Amino acid sequence: MLKNNNKFYITTAILYSNAEAHIGHAYEFFLADVIARYQRLQEKDTYFLTGMDEHGLKIGRSARENNMEVQDFVDEMAEQAKELHQLLNISYNQFIRTSDKKIHWPGAQTLWKELVSSNDIYKKKYNGLYCIGCERFITEKELINNKCPEHDKEPENIEEENYFFKLSKYNDQIKNLIKSNSLIISPVSARNEILSLLESGLEDVSFSRKKESVLWGIPVPEDKTQLMYVWCDALSNYITALGYGRKNEDNFKKFWPADIQVIGKGILRFHAGLWPGMLLSAGLPLPKEILVHSYLTINGKKISKSIGNVINPKEYIHKYGTDAVRYYLGREITPFEDGDFSKEKFIKTYNANLANGLGNLISRILKMANDYFEGSVNNNDNVLIPTKRKKEATKEKDSLESWAIPYLIDNKFIPDYHGFMEKFEINRAADVIWKLIKELDGYITDYEPYKLIRTDKEKTEVIIWNVLYGLFFVGKFLGPFMPEIAEKINNLLGVKFDTKNIPKSFKTNILEKPLFKKID
Repeated sequence: MLKNNNKFYITTAILYSNAEAHIGHAYEFFLADVIARYQRLQEKDTYFLTGMDEHGLKIGRSARENNMEVQDFVDEMAEQAKELHQLLNISYNQFIRTSDKKIHWPGAQTLWKELVSSNDIYKKKYNGLYCIGCERFITEKELINNKCPEHDKEPENIEEENYFFKLSKYNDQIKNLIKSNSLIISPVSARNEILSLLESGLEDVSFSRKKESVLWGIPVPEDKTQLMYVWCDALSNYITALGYGRKNEDNFKKFWPADIQVIGKGILRFHAGLWPGMLLSAGLPLPKEILVHSYLTINGKKISKSIGNVINPKEYIHKYGTDAVRYYLGREITPFEDGDFSKEKFIKTYNANLANGLGNLISRILKMANDYFEGSVNNNDNVLIPTKRKKEATKEKDSLESWAIPYLIDNKFIPDYHGFMEKFEINRAADVIWKLIKELDGYITDYEPYKLIRTDKEKTEVIIWNVLYGLFFVGKFLGPFMPEIAEKINNLLGVKFDTKNIPKSFKTNILEKPLFKKID
C-alpha cells in the first residue's frame, strides 16, 4: 500500500482503569481532540486513537475493593470513560481496550515475539522495590522520604523470576535520535528531561510477572506461567489498534508512524525511552513527535484522592455545558506549564469571556442585522471601512484599508492563529480568537451602528457586514475548541464554515436564547 502523505495519526495515553477519570485526564483528551479537529480542517486524513489500559495488579485490587469480577469492573470503567468522551465531544476514531482479545492481544503478543527474535528478552530473578501506582520497579535513589514521589506511597518489596527487556541496549541510539530531532520531544523542557535521563543510562525493564501474582493480563508467548506486564502490553496499543499483528494491517501501513503522541509528563520516560526501545528492537518506525503536557492543579494543589480535591468534569459539563468546559481547558490552561482549575476562576472567565464577551457580541449584532435589514446583510461592492481608533492612530503613509476588518483578519489574525495551532500552543490560539472578538466589539463602539442607522442606512449595512464577516472567522477559529458553538454561529450567520469562498452576504437567523447564560 502506498504511504499517504496527507495522513495524520494522533494518540492519547490510554486511561488506566482503576478509577474514574478526573479533570486532569479530561484535559489530555481535549488537547488531543483540538489538534485532531484542527488537522481535519486542514483536510488531513486524520485518525485519532484513545482508550483504556485494563491490565495490571492495581486493576485487580481495585476490582476486589469494589466486590466485582475484574472483567465486569473494567467494563464499567470503560463505559464511564466513553461517557466522558461523549460529554466532552471528543472526536476519536477508535477507543481501544487492552482486554480486547481480538483487537489488542494478537498484536501485543506479535510484538513480544519480535523482541524475542532480536534477542532482547531474557529471564532472571529480581529483588526490588515495586511501586503499584507506577507499575514499575524503582530504585532507592528515586524515593523521597522512602516514598514514590509520583504517588506518595511506599513501594512494596518483590522478589520474582520474570522476563526482562534489554532497554539499556538502545540507550545511545534513542539519545541520538532525540538529539537529531528524528524523534521530536515537545516542549524543550521535556526533551531536556529525557536527555538527562538517557545520559544517566536506561536500565533493563521487567516485562512480565508470575501469573499467580497478577491473575489478569496477556499470556507471555510460549510461557503460560507468566503474563505480559503493563508496558509491553499498554504501549503496544498504539500499533495494535491499527491492525498490527492481525491479518488486516492496512491501517497500520497507512497511519504508522504516529504524527503526534500526546502524553502527560508523568509517563515521559516510558514513551520517550521504553517505547522507542521496543520499536527499535522490533524494527518498526518511531513516532514523529511526542507532545508532553503538564498537570492540572486544583486551587494550586496537585489533584489527589487522598487530599480529596478530585474534580469530576462530568459535573461541570452537566451544569455549564460542554463548550464552556472546553473553553476553560483551551484558553485558561497552558499545555506546557501546570495550569490551575478552580470553580471561582471558571465562573469568572465564563461570565467575562463567554456570557459578556462572545455571547453579548453575537446577540447585539444579530439583533441589529435582523431589526435593520431583516437579516439580509450585503457588501457586494467590497467597501472597506477602517476602525476609527486605528485610523486616528496610524501614520499618513499607512493606507486606511490596512485597518479594515478583512485586512486585519487576513494579515494578522489568520497567520497568528495558524502559527500557534501548528506549534500546539492552543491557549495562545484561543487568545487570538478573543482578540478578534474584542476588535469587533471595538468596531461597533467606533461607529455606533445603532445610532448611525437613523442617518446613513447604507453605511450601517457595511459596518454590520464587517462585524458579521469577523464573526464568520470567529466561528471558523472556534471549530476545534468549541464545535457546538461554532456550528451555532454557522447557523446564525446562514453560511457554511467549510466554504472556500468568503461570503459577500449574510442571511442571519434570530437568536432565540443567549448562547451563554450568565452565572450568578
